[in-house]
Amino acid sequence: MSVTYGYTGKILRVDLTTGKIWTDDTMKYKDYIGGEGIGYKILWDEVPAGTHPYAPENKIAFGAGPLCGTGVPCSGRTTITSLLPTSPFHGAGSSHMGGYFSVEMKYAGWDMIVLEGRSPKPVWIRIEDGKVKLEDARWVWGKGIFDTMAMIGSQMGKEAQIAAIGPAGENQLNMSVIRTGTSHSAGGHGGIMGAKNVKAIAIKGTGSVKVAATPEELMALDKYMMSIIGANNQMVIPTVPLPWAEYSDKGSRWTGRPGLYWGAANPPVETGECNPADMQSVGKRTQKAVFDLGAGAEKYTVRMGGCAHCPIRCHAQLNVPQLEKYGMDPNVSNTCVGWSGPRGVMSLVGIKEFDGNGADSSIVGNGIGTTMVDDLGVWCNYGQIGRDVKWFYQKGVFKRVLPAEEYASIPWDMLEKGDARFLIDFYTRIANKQGELHHILDGSAWIAQRWGLGDDYWDAKDNKLWTRGGYPVHHSNEAGGQVGALISCFTNRDSQNHSHMNFIGNKLPIALQKEIAAEIFGSPDALDAAMDYKPMNEAKARFVKWSMVRGRLHDSLTLCNWMWPMAVSPQKDRKYRGDTTLEAKFFSAVTGVAKTEAELDKDAERVVTLLRALTVRSMGTVDMRNQHDNTNEWITKADKDKPQFTPGTIQMEKTDLELGRTMVYKLFGWDEKTGAPTKATLEALGMADVASGLGEKGLLPV
Repeated sequence: MSVTYGYTGKILRVDLTTGKIWTDDTMKYKDYIGGEGIGYKILWDEVPAGTHPYAPENKIAFGAGPLCGTGVPCSGRTTITSLLPTSPFHGAGSSHMGGYFSVEMKYAGWDMIVLEGRSPKPVWIRIEDGKVKLEDARWVWGKGIFDTMAMIGSQMGKEAQIAAIGPAGENQLNMSVIRTGTSHSAGGHGGIMGAKNVKAIAIKGTGSVKVAATPEELMALDKYMMSIIGANNQMVIPTVPLPWAEYSDKGSRWTGRPGLYWGAANPPVETGECNPADMQSVGKRTQKAVFDLGAGAEKYTVRMGGCAHCPIRCHAQLNVPQLEKYGMDPNVSNTCVGWSGPRGVMSLVGIKEFDGNGADSSIVGNGIGTTMVDDLGVWCNYGQIGRDVKWFYQKGVFKRVLPAEEYASIPWDMLEKGDARFLIDFYTRIANKQGELHHILDGSAWIAQRWGLGDDYWDAKDNKLWTRGGYPVHHSNEAGGQVGALISCFTNRDSQNHSHMNFIGNKLPIALQKEIAAEIFGSPDALDAAMDYKPMNEAKARFVKWSMVRGRLHDSLTLCNWMWPMAVSPQKDRKYRGDTTLEAKFFSAVTGVAKTEAELDKDAERVVTLLRALTVRSMGTVDMRNQHDNTNEWITKADKDKPQFTPGTIQMEKTDLELGRTMVYKLFGWDEKTGAPTKATLEALGMADVASGLGEKGLLPV
């Protein structure tokens, strides 16, 4: 086989029903870039419409892209692609995890792992370079993820990277995760592993990834990017005034400053000034523990951890000795929703002082929550589970649907008092499929059917459910008004798209942001000031398309969409401009295949459109506008006393959103009436086979 740069050229295929293991050729899918793109193409080609996510016929792909394993900054993501159990029509979707799993997969010689069928007994998959074996997993079945990793790691060695499920996945609960490392979770596909009787995949690789560019060329490009990169979510100014900084914003994730420490390090480490000219201090910019957990987390912070090839390090690693009282390891790690998801379950009154933990009760309670979900493998559906618990309890739903004996056995008094020990009981019950309560892990669309929930559930503003598809707000109408709102309309789960948020949320002054927006999207009107949204326009539509395309690009290359794209920078001498061509520059350098920014975006547009075609096929309708892309009522009726397009509201306007949909459809070349891909567009993107497949089912617009 000829040399392929960036790619290993091989996809590992495993039929769990028969035990057959074979190798597929990555390069026959090269038009779909890698990671997510190839995963969707495999689903299109090989998983028939109407397949249940837990059926043996469904497939699950663990994918890495050509930049993964090459040292490109922020390229350590794993994209997991399959059908979504939480989706009411079982649409295709991806989940994502960081850590080191995908890099080890590349070092072992694989671009992707694709599982199909169902093993007759529990197994784990041992991968040591090109040697692959199905191992008996009955000895770890039923174990939590922490013990599973330790037990399998004892056989594989400390170098191995492991992706595993907990009891929630084993029990085929829709809202379950696949986790790697201490805290890197991919939500929504854990039950598929359980349905296939696969407890874990463990990989150890001794190879490397070949790169077309010389080491000097790649290093120069890396250094250039490092001069542009900001803090977590590409925030480029600090929280407090610093000598080098022209601007500051207390809401920034650039929390590093003199006097702020990793307090539990030995000795404590001061984050310091973090001058952008000092490349060695980049990893101290994001002291995420205090951002996620408050100032009290400083004294518990050992360091910031993260993913392969990432200089930012956004996972707070804490040592909380009080956790030992609850039989838990005092060393706990997480970031963002990993902390706030479990905390949301306690949102009835919040986490208060409990069990003698005093002022640090919130830190201890967060530690309990994240330990439980990470060990049991429970997914929060981007925080929706917490909002559901609060709503169901306050509205009497639990009392109505749970058997009286079960309801009485649940320690609701702990929830009412803010005692975080409630989380131990709650997560143990639902992950182990105990009682009617466990159906809260079915996902909102399925719960609504089972428990007879009506419009008041879907249309409650504080419940934040975006559509009747059952997924919640994730940087939606609060993130750029129509831009975030429209991005959220075109997905089969929470949007998971930070492309727009990494621009909107960079914390630069709005006037400067609008200058940069004009350069990228053709008009400063692509962006509005927060809570002061103006009517829809073509520049906003271009912003939507760019964000959707870059999201799919990052998940295919695979890059961290929590950091990319690099539209802005912390450098005053660059006038705070970043470089949106960097993805293409790295792709060209790594693969040796020269691509312009526009050409690579066109490849990613193919992936966006393929997902759209998969959704049309799964739903069995071309009417995406009315059957898929519509939103719940609260989005246009949230603030009755504040009309749309007046300061102080994120309320959208129906006809304006409809106009936005039409504009975005037009930019993608989708049918402007229905929002479905047209035959001409599919063929122009090199997807004549997809056009033919939809045509045979009568699912092309006429």
